Amino acid sequence: MTETLSLRAKIEQSPMGAYQWMIVVMAAIMNLLDGFDVLALAFTATAIRGEFGLTGIELGYLLSAGLFGMTAGSLFLAPLADKIGRRPLLLMAVSLSAIGMLGSAFISQYQWLGFWRVITGLGVGGILVGTNVITSEYSSRKWRSFAISVYAAGFGIGAVLGGIFAVMLQGEYGWRSVFLAGAILTSLLLVVLFIWLPESIDFLTSKQPKNAEVRLNLIAKKIGLAGDWKLPEKAEKVKTKLPISQLFSEKYLHSTLLIWTAFFAIMFSFYFISSWTPALLKEAGMTTEQSVSVGMMISLGGTCGALIYGLLASRWTARGVLILFTVLSSAAIITFILSSSVLWIAMVFGILVGALMNGCISGLYTLNPLTYDADIRSTGVGWSIGIGRIGAILAPTIAGQLLDMGWDKQSLYVGVGFVMLISTVALFFLKSRSEIKA
Repeated sequence: MTETLSLRAKIEQSPMGAYQWMIVVMAAIMNLLDGFDVLALAFTATAIRGEFGLTGIELGYLLSAGLFGMTAGSLFLAPLADKIGRRPLLLMAVSLSAIGMLGSAFISQYQWLGFWRVITGLGVGGILVGTNVITSEYSSRKWRSFAISVYAAGFGIGAVLGGIFAVMLQGEYGWRSVFLAGAILTSLLLVVLFIWLPESIDFLTSKQPKNAEVRLNLIAKKIGLAGDWKLPEKAEKVKTKLPISQLFSEKYLHSTLLIWTAFFAIMFSFYFISSWTPALLKEAGMTTEQSVSVGMMISLGGTCGALIYGLLASRWTARGVLILFTVLSSAAIITFILSSSVLWIAMVFGILVGALMNGCISGLYTLNPLTYDADIRSTGVGWSIGIGRIGAILAPTIAGQLLDMGWDKQSLYVGVGFVMLISTVALFFLKSRSEIKA
């Protein structure tokens, strides 16, 4: 008889086949459409503000609504995957995203747009966690980091393509067509996922839902590991009122605190760089076009950086490469602002900062699922991403307050460089606490 634990070991050790890469591609497409859906409001903000006569504060609330929904989705929706499965969670989350985009296209009052952006954000938050977990679980140890980097790069690609198509659609059909296009594309993806997306092997073996063994063997056959795979004896779990309480058990406490610290520090730094760089460079003397160009270079570097991280981590340990990226990010951020008076140097270091920071995010997505066992993995991943989102929300606000207090841009960027080093320290101790093997 073949043992199920050997199936997990086989997946870890065997080359990844076409079926596994198809799952990675589906995750990347989900993330690509997330990039489009999340930034749809940013692409159409000027037209929406003009139609409804919005103040800056009202527009700010609308822009924040999606991020609020994403945070709530990561914290409260994603953990359902540990109870109902990764596949049902992703189908539910993609449905919410499609409904939110469709509702946004037909609003008559701007308050309803805020509501539908929260719904869209809830879906996106669930998708971010579900795709992270299922990509990790279907990847081999050697190619896991690269597979997650491919999936993670989808968000940036979706944002770039979304910007291009938004300009084309708005010019011809108005801003509502952008949301309608997002709803149609997301709905088509839902059909694809319903037909082809499998359930997680780890969920089938840990939770053992109805027909789990039959489903397990069907998936194993598609992977190219056909055999008479048996379910292990189902482990008895201590029931808790809230799944999150397991993250603070003796087994996971240190790992949880360390991965949360790393997520908060890296996402805080990333969103500070993304939010404030163009404005601060313009204030320092660049033209609007020059400051926006540097911002675009940071985004361009981001897509490349995620893939570079994945390739490096497939040769060395994911944690080791991530620690290196955090140190280099800190140095690059400080060098970037000190050399910002020269445009071409600022653009070069802008690309470098974008590449390294996005590589750090890919690294977090690689390590995060490996920190927790299958029965609480989505809960652990969701809360880590949610904590990172809180850092993302706080970063622009704290930076603005420090500017009002008299901090100059050099001091802000040096401060962010040191925040990145906090993540370095947390990641250094993470392996000894959680015994991660990546």
